[in-house]
Amino acid sequence: MTSGTSGIESVLIENRVFPPSDATVKAARISGMDAYDALCAQAEADYEGFWAALAREHVVWSKDFTKILDESKAPFYTWFEDGELNASFNCLDKHIGTPTENKTAIIFESDDGAVTEFTYKELLARVSQFANALKADGIQQGDRVMIYLPMSVEGVIAMQACARIGAIHSVVFGGFSAHALHDRILDVGAVAVITSNYQKRGGKELPLKAIVDDALEMGGCESIKTVYVYQRTQSPCHMLAGRESAPRRGC
Repeated sequence: MTSGTSGIESVLIENRVFPPSDATVKAARISGMDAYDALCAQAEADYEGFWAALAREHVVWSKDFTKILDESKAPFYTWFEDGELNASFNCLDKHIGTPTENKTAIIFESDDGAVTEFTYKELLARVSQFANALKADGIQQGDRVMIYLPMSVEGVIAMQACARIGAIHSVVFGGFSAHALHDRILDVGAVAVITSNYQKRGGKELPLKAIVDDALEMGGCESIKTVYVYQRTQSPCHMLAGRESAPRRGC
């Protein structure tokens, strides 16, 4: 028993060191532990100034902050509370005009194994197009939008488009039932739902739009003015005139 216990304990102890390759070290943003320790020391000496400098260096602000850290309501600290920024702009727009705009932003593999890549520039065009559609339908800053989509590039586009116009998005897993979707629509007071006609899983088509219909028919969802339907597959789905946008084909 003693030798067996010792054997188990020896497995739990790991003393080996696996250094990164020279190429990894060369590409790293922090060149080594000495540089890392120096950054930690800099942050400890002036953590407000340290994080303010990084915030201004790496984040684009539409309105610069004048307050760095507010500790008056501890433990509910606030950073940069009077600054303003747009998350979508910082994800996409700030890369336009730089070498990054033509780099791959998303690699999407669909259910059938087909792989599609989108650059930052291509993704920005898609996001801007959908953001304009949301605005044209009267969705504005502070409105809540429900996203009930399969795993797809359209899900990313929907989230980015909402952030771009200041709408608040709530993602509901595409496997949830109509009742679960209905409850979440009521909880957030959503004004729109973004969904697809079907999703594909294991080569089978699974209805999403029909589930949205069932959820809205449960009552209490009068706040929903528009349902956006992304045509994930070629199969038709029921569309209600005046409430739902025409489906379109995508990735």
